[in-house]
Amino acid sequence: MSRSDVVPEEFAGTSGELDLADRHALRRVGGLSTELVDVSEVEYRQLRLERVVLVGVWTEGTITDAENSLAELAELAKTAGSQVLEGLIQRRGRPDPSTYIGRGKVEELRSVVVGTGADTVVCDGELSPSQLRTLEDRIKVKVIDRTALILDIFAQHAKSKEGKAQVELAQLQYLVPRLRGWGEAMSRQAGGRVGSQGGGIGARGPGETKLETDRRRIRTRISRLKREIAGMRTVRDTKRAVRVQQAVPAVAIAGYTNAGKSSLLNRLTGAGVLVEDALFATLDPATRRTRTADGRVYTLSDTVGFVRHLPHQLVEAFRSTLEEVAQADLIVHVVDGAHVDPREQVRAVREVLAEVGAEKVPELLVVNKIDITDEETQLRLKRLWPDAVFVSARTGRGLDALREAIELRLPRPAVVLDVVIPYQRGDLVARVHERGEILASEHTDRGTALRVRVDEMLAAELAPYAPSKG
Repeated sequence: MSRSDVVPEEFAGTSGELDLADRHALRRVGGLSTELVDVSEVEYRQLRLERVVLVGVWTEGTITDAENSLAELAELAKTAGSQVLEGLIQRRGRPDPSTYIGRGKVEELRSVVVGTGADTVVCDGELSPSQLRTLEDRIKVKVIDRTALILDIFAQHAKSKEGKAQVELAQLQYLVPRLRGWGEAMSRQAGGRVGSQGGGIGARGPGETKLETDRRRIRTRISRLKREIAGMRTVRDTKRAVRVQQAVPAVAIAGYTNAGKSSLLNRLTGAGVLVEDALFATLDPATRRTRTADGRVYTLSDTVGFVRHLPHQLVEAFRSTLEEVAQADLIVHVVDGAHVDPREQVRAVREVLAEVGAEKVPELLVVNKIDITDEETQLRLKRLWPDAVFVSARTGRGLDALREAIELRLPRPAVVLDVVIPYQRGDLVARVHERGEILASEHTDRGTALRVRVDEMLAAELAPYAPSKG
C-alpha cells in the first residue's frame, strides 16, 4: 500500500475530490486503533471479538462523512469488547457485489490483516451471504458486518426477558439466510434406505441435510419467540390502556445511542436507571411518573438508543417497544451536542421514528452535554435548531427550562367545570390535582369551590358536585 493511501492522524474532514488513483485506493483512517474465537455461524450468539480491522466503502458524501461512519464503527467494535487495529476506506461508486471492496483490494486487505495480526475483519455495511463467504475465503479470517456487530452488542446488554427475546429474534432472522453447508459430509438423516428403489415416496435421495435441519430448528424457534413477544406486547398494551384511561400524558425520551437519555431521565425523575458511557447501554425501557410544577402527573419513558443504519431485524424485533414512542404525546429527542456530527444523528433517529410510525408525534429537541461543548459549537447548533433546549444532564444546567418546555407541550384536559367538593371528599380534590388543572379555588361553608380543567372521564365523576343552574 503506498504512502499516498494514508489519511492524516486526525479527521481533517477534507471534502475535495480525490484524484483517480486515490479514488480507487484503500485509505487508512487514523485515530481508530485501540486486543473472535472462530465459531461457526450456527453458534452466532457466542460471537466474540478480539483483534479487528475495519473496512468501509465510501459511496457518497464527503470523506469526513465516511471517516465519521468508520469512527462510529470503531466505537461499536470497542463496545463489543474488541481491539481496533486499523481502519480502511475505499472510494467506490457502490460496493462490489462479490467482495464488498474491489477484487484487487482484497489482497491489500489480506496483507493488512497479516501485518497487524488481526483475526477479524468488520465491514461498515451489511454483507450478503455470498460477499461474506467470498471475503472469508480470500482473507482467511472471520468476516462480520456492521449488522452482526450491533446484534452482538445488543445480546451483551439485554437484561430483561423481553429484551433477550427481542435480541435473539433479531439474531436468528439475520442468521437464517447466512446459514451454509460445509460439503457432502454434512448430509445426514437419510430418509429410509438412501438411493434404494424400495424406499418409497420421500425415502429416496440424501434425506435432510444438517443445513436444512438447522434452518428448520431456527424457524421453529423464531415462531416461538414471536409468540412470546406478542404475549409481552399484550401486557404492555394493557398498561398503556390504563394510562390512557386515566388521562396520564406520556413523554418518550428518544435519541441516538449514548446521547445521554438515561442520565436525563434520572435527572428529571430520580429513576436510578443505569448510566454508562457506552453504546446501547440501555435496551430495557424504563417508565417513571413525575409531576409538572402545577401538580399534573405525566410519565417519562427511556427508550432504546438509535444508530445510523440500525439493522432492520432489530427495528422489527423491538417494534413493540418502539411503538411506545409512537403512542406518546411528546417525544423528547436528545442530541449529543458534543458529537462531531449531531445533524446526522438527528437524521438517523428521525428515520427510525418514521419507520415505527412516530413521525407525527410532537417533538422537543434537546441538545445535551453542553458542559463539554464550546460556545462556538453551541451558537452554530442554536442557529440550526432555534427551538431546541440546551442542557447538561451531568451538571443540571438548563433542566428547569427543559421541564417548562415539556409542561408547555403536554396535552391539557379538555373540560372546564365549576364544582363544590364536600370536605369529606378530599380524594376527589387530590385526583383533580393529579389528572387535571385547578384554575380557581375557594373554601366555602359547603366545601371547596373549584374551577377545574379535567378530562371527560373525571368530569363525569365531578358532575354531581356541579351547582345546579337556574
